[in-house]
Amino acid sequence: MAKSAITITVKLFAAYQEAYGVSEIVLEFPDGTQVSAVRDRLITEHPELAKWRDLTRFGVNLIFVEPDTALKDGDEVVLIPPVSGG
Repeated sequence: MAKSAITITVKLFAAYQEAYGVSEIVLEFPDGTQVSAVRDRLITEHPELAKWRDLTRFGVNLIFVEPDTALKDGDEVVLIPPVSGG
């Protein structure tokens, strides 16, 4: 039996936002997909983001989470690469 699909909103910041040119995107994944798969998909679509693979932190519904956190339909995901400022 095939897994059902979920729809999530991804808020993009810093390098991710620069790569996509927008502040948020809506994506579809199989139910139970881990949050790290969102990052991996964005890197597949924009390989220049690969340097941030191991440095990106994840948030789901305004809570920091581990990369293996399973997503649910309607979740809001935030990918937070390191940023510098001054």
